[in-house]
Amino acid sequence: MRRPWILTLVTTALFLNLYGCQQCSGPSSQQGSTQGPDNQKGLVIAITQEFENLNPIISTMLATSYIRGFSLHPISRINKDWKWECALCTELPSTENGRVEFFEVGGQRKLKSHWEIKANANWGDGTPVTGHDFKLSWEIGKSPNVAVGEKKNYLDIEAVEVDPENPKKFSVTLEKPYYDYYALSHTKIGLVPSHLEGPIWEKTKNSSGAYEKQSVFSTDPTNPGLYNGPYLLDEIKLGSYITLKPNPNYYGDQPKIEKISIKLIPNTQTLEANLFSGSVDMLSILTLTFDQALTLQDKLDKDPKLAGKYNMLFAQGLIYEHIDLNLTNPILQDVRVRKALRYGIDLNELTQALFRGKQKPALHSVHPMDEYFTKNVESYAFEPKRAAELLDEAGWKLGPDKYRYKDGKKLSINLMTTAQNKTREQVQVFIQQQLKQIGFEITLKTQPARIFFGETMRKKRYPGMGMYAWISSPDNPPRSILHSSMIPTQENSFSGQNRTGWINAKADAALDAISVEFDLQKRKAYMETVMQEYNKEVPVVPLYFRADVAVTPKNLKNYFVTGHQLTGSNWAEYWTLE
Repeated sequence: MRRPWILTLVTTALFLNLYGCQQCSGPSSQQGSTQGPDNQKGLVIAITQEFENLNPIISTMLATSYIRGFSLHPISRINKDWKWECALCTELPSTENGRVEFFEVGGQRKLKSHWEIKANANWGDGTPVTGHDFKLSWEIGKSPNVAVGEKKNYLDIEAVEVDPENPKKFSVTLEKPYYDYYALSHTKIGLVPSHLEGPIWEKTKNSSGAYEKQSVFSTDPTNPGLYNGPYLLDEIKLGSYITLKPNPNYYGDQPKIEKISIKLIPNTQTLEANLFSGSVDMLSILTLTFDQALTLQDKLDKDPKLAGKYNMLFAQGLIYEHIDLNLTNPILQDVRVRKALRYGIDLNELTQALFRGKQKPALHSVHPMDEYFTKNVESYAFEPKRAAELLDEAGWKLGPDKYRYKDGKKLSINLMTTAQNKTREQVQVFIQQQLKQIGFEITLKTQPARIFFGETMRKKRYPGMGMYAWISSPDNPPRSILHSSMIPTQENSFSGQNRTGWINAKADAALDAISVEFDLQKRKAYMETVMQEYNKEVPVVPLYFRADVAVTPKNLKNYFVTGHQLTGSNWAEYWTLE
């Protein structure tokens, strides 16, 4: 069972705009005014993404995950120390505490884990959170009529049984003994309230795409019964802001901040002005590009007044900036051309020019801090001469205009990314200029994020190269983005995240083996095989790993940056404004 990787710093189509929303209209200007931290009433946080659908079964965006952290807790989660802990559960199952058992059925080894939800865990309307909620979530997620990031997470569960005498207790039987049975976060298995979503599911389960449109998360997203975290969604102004209020039925410590407003500022160039003018109090991790962060840090260092107002937080993160290659493109089907792309781009120069060398080039999709990282793979230093040799071998010859041609066709590939992102636009131009030196014509295009991810990338409609980022969790083999069964198609309702269309039998076998291997060293060996094939066949051009950056007011305490999929918003009840 794997956790799907999440798109970051860009967003897909806003589902509430597409499907309608009964309680999304914003308040009057007086009601909508947000109070800053000076009066200890509220906190205004900037974000550059619109969320998609807040339903945890459907959503795959970091923006949605960030908002959900305030309002909707999972059964278990990864903490700031990159360790698993209980959120709604009373204790993580293990063989030591007797909550995990192995057994065989027809010669097939299986695993059953036993869970108990905290007695005082309720939904925002006071309804208890129970095993019935998890069971319904599983039934929805495994349906062929619902598109999810990685359906295998749901299909790997063979049965969910709720204790008839105590619905707070339930068991999960896996069809195979997957080693990460303890990982029941929203990035793996979404949790929805059965008392609200159950009737909707019964009406829509036989029609493809109907549940997504009629889910209460889409039609009534401020309904308190949808949430079990420290905050409830209070108001939604589409394209503008979301406000959150404390959840009186929260199972944990009551939050200390009376109101949190999340303000949408899609233009990254205006973030600093909004911060210094007091329009926002805090820049979330979904705001500044790294070059902007460095510039802002310089200003804080030089101005004592600014330095006295703000904290600049940096953390090594699992955000993987890369370029997907559409392997249905006839030019890119030749591995020699794909390798030439890697040899023809100087990543050291790129990261030095844009990030002062503080964000490092990526060797492959696994971060150097991850225990699965390996250097034992084919690597690609900047070697334009070798790139030219490969293109010559592939039949692409230089013409008098210094571009390459084959059978009268020009070596031309389109590079797409999201609009209104200065850093990505700079990277586009850098790559265009470098590849021109070896005879590539790179044409550039940007699209609004909602189109780029809602249609172009999700449905694999980009013509050549698509540049964006994934964010993962620690100990998260990239099955959802690399396994051949994860290629999105019309037939599977565009589920899956293998948007290159890469098919590799060795990588598939290793990814299948990892999930049922309890020995860490053997899992590392399988992952090494995956990365060796990844670097040998080059379905993706790795660029660099980004750090998480946030700017907070000095009086905000107990905030931290995690560096992975579960952001600091998951612990917002501990935040205080002093």
